[in-house]
Amino acid sequence: MNTKEKILIVEDEFIVANDLKMILKKGNYNVVGIASSAAQARTMIEAKKPDWVLLDIILKGNETGIDLAKELAEVKIPFLFISANTNQSILEAVKKTQPYGFMVKPFREKDLLVMLDIARYRYSIENQEELKPEQAEQGTPFFGEIVGQTPAIKEVLNKVSIVAPTDTSVLITGESGTGKERIAHALHNNSCRKNKPLVVVNCAALPLSLVESELFGHEKGAFTGANTMRTGKFEQANGGTLFLDEIGELPLDAQVKLLRVLQEKEIERIGGNHTFKVDVRIIAATNRNLEKEVADGRFRLDLYYRLNVFPIELPPLKNRKDDILLLANHFLVKFNKANGKGITGFSNKAQQQLLQYNWPGNIRELEHLIERSSLLATTHEIDFIELPKETESFTETASGELQSLEDMERKHIMQALQASGGKVFGPGGAAEMLKIPPTTLYSKMKKLGIQQEHY
Repeated sequence: MNTKEKILIVEDEFIVANDLKMILKKGNYNVVGIASSAAQARTMIEAKKPDWVLLDIILKGNETGIDLAKELAEVKIPFLFISANTNQSILEAVKKTQPYGFMVKPFREKDLLVMLDIARYRYSIENQEELKPEQAEQGTPFFGEIVGQTPAIKEVLNKVSIVAPTDTSVLITGESGTGKERIAHALHNNSCRKNKPLVVVNCAALPLSLVESELFGHEKGAFTGANTMRTGKFEQANGGTLFLDEIGELPLDAQVKLLRVLQEKEIERIGGNHTFKVDVRIIAATNRNLEKEVADGRFRLDLYYRLNVFPIELPPLKNRKDDILLLANHFLVKFNKANGKGITGFSNKAQQQLLQYNWPGNIRELEHLIERSSLLATTHEIDFIELPKETESFTETASGELQSLEDMERKHIMQALQASGGKVFGPGGAAEMLKIPPTTLYSKMKKLGIQQEHY
């Protein structure tokens, strides 16, 4: 085996640094030195010209690993962090330096080497150094119903075209309704796995007691009600792609088992006593700030970096103004065909309404409104869009009276229900938009007298 890239270790603890050196040498890396401070690291970087830098946050002297990382980013030397510090402000500062990985001490030898392999692969993709044969065979990317011409969406589609032909894990982030599932489909359809299953799992909809059974399967008799053997989503997706939507909703104990499966590439059904190898490409999505979830102890940092190999952030529709009319016409054609209508377009008034609205529900809200407007239209042109009233910026009514909290809450819930097209539960539902459990939302609707005919 040929020696891999040259690595400089920047770590102030002697024992930890030497442990790292031994692990890296076992992995056939060329360790060019150990530095205990940022100043010493600069000297070694100049002399040794490392390909990668592995650094801790806390170092000897007045400078931190974050200070050094900023300099490394400027000179385009890729780096990874290893630290026991998971403080939120520290994590935010680390993220801004754009590392290729972050591992929490203590860690297993295998995990470090896997993280390095992932980092090297991600770096090669971003710099387009490796073009696998299957990438060259993909031809022109197919993006299905993804419509747009703004720089923001073009950047997204460029990232999709780069990473789709690989087996790299992708984390899609963005507000509800921005099209995360469509991006997941585009990634799968432009991959070498496109003729294999794409299995979609909505983590937010999984009952807590059945999360592991749904993901990993169970044997007959594994628990009360397990009357037959059942394969889990990982087995169902074997050879294909597993899309974990709303990954931020996964309970911590399930996160531990998911991480193990991603590391070992094998599963064990609940109640079983042997493991199965699985070949699955992982795509995850969330509308949550996972860095904050990590800092608050609700999401594992090691799982976050395992999933966040290639991040794709989707812009909100309000930041894609030039795409709004394109999308509106796309949906109009779709619903004309579905409903046997012959609507030719939108009046100038309707176009201005579409362009001036803030779209809190993003593309999903636009789609629902175009569907409704096309059904209600009595002419060959949509002349008026019945938009939901946006929540006032102030707490006073038009008469100057102070609104009650109950009135404000009612208006906020109504806005979410209108934006979701009346959907309460599940992806894109009002409960998801409001970030509250569906049962809580139903309770509030009953208390506030909100009925279906109101929205």
